[in-house]
Amino acid sequence: MTIDSTDRRILTATASGLPLTPRPFAEVGSWLGLTEAEVLDRMDAMQDAGVIRRIALAPNHYALGMVANGMSVWDVTDDRAEELGAAVGNLPFVSHCYLRPRSLPEWPYNLFAMIHGSSRDEVEEKRAEIAALLGAACRAADILYSTRILKKTGMRLSEGG
Repeated sequence: MTIDSTDRRILTATASGLPLTPRPFAEVGSWLGLTEAEVLDRMDAMQDAGVIRRIALAPNHYALGMVANGMSVWDVTDDRAEELGAAVGNLPFVSHCYLRPRSLPEWPYNLFAMIHGSSRDEVEEKRAEIAALLGAACRAADILYSTRILKKTGMRLSEGG
């Protein structure tokens, strides 16, 4: 799919986030002289074509009181990794969970799950829940705590792209 000038204007208008209004796509449409339906239809088409991967909320966990944030890493047996990864990803305290290739011998971990909490003790309790869920399929684990928040931004278009 090649985007046209209207798609480009929609992407530019939403790159820093959607407006916090009851009907954000209608608001974007009003900025661009489009209807809410036109904005939604075009964004759906761009998502279907893979131009837009997803539309998601990117909260500032620190501002929400979640000041202890840890990326838990797990060495899960390959035959159970997808099944257990899905179960971990469905836990209410895991914001994102994914599988990645190991980099042996230095990095044996293949399952990653971000855990947020108001204290490290709370995060460690949640990590223990994940360990119990993984059981014997988990051979090793660790956690990498965040030391600062990085700026999260949406898609940015280059001048030529």
